[in-house]
Amino acid sequence: MMQSIDKTDLISILNTSKTIAVVGASPNPDRPSNWISHYLMQQGYKVIPVNPGHEELFGLKCYPDLSCIDENIDIINIFRRSDSVLPLVESILDRKNLKLIWMQDNVYSEASAKLAEEAGIPIVMDNCIYRFHRQI
Repeated sequence: MMQSIDKTDLISILNTSKTIAVVGASPNPDRPSNWISHYLMQQGYKVIPVNPGHEELFGLKCYPDLSCIDENIDIINIFRRSDSVLPLVESILDRKNLKLIWMQDNVYSEASAKLAEEAGIPIVMDNCIYRFHRQI
């Protein structure tokens, strides 16, 4: 697990966050982005699905990309290939009130981490938000 934030601060962010944008959300219940989104909703988070191939997921409006979301986002949870992460991170660096960028298992981008850290946004790479959240 690579991260630019210590465990105590990470737990604090998860406990005080309300809205999580899930990039790469899937309608397929066998995909981690699907069942982890459902888990997060069961834990009281507002999930905003992001996937250009769908207009609705989980009974919620699905957005084609992060720039289309007008409301506040606390955490961006990324279920995409590592080589797709840098443009995503570049597109959200100016978002106000963003508390954390989370990249799921096997998703990492050192260039993205550097940009996020320079912008003062903590980042977690190559770790599962579900697995981590269940431990707190």
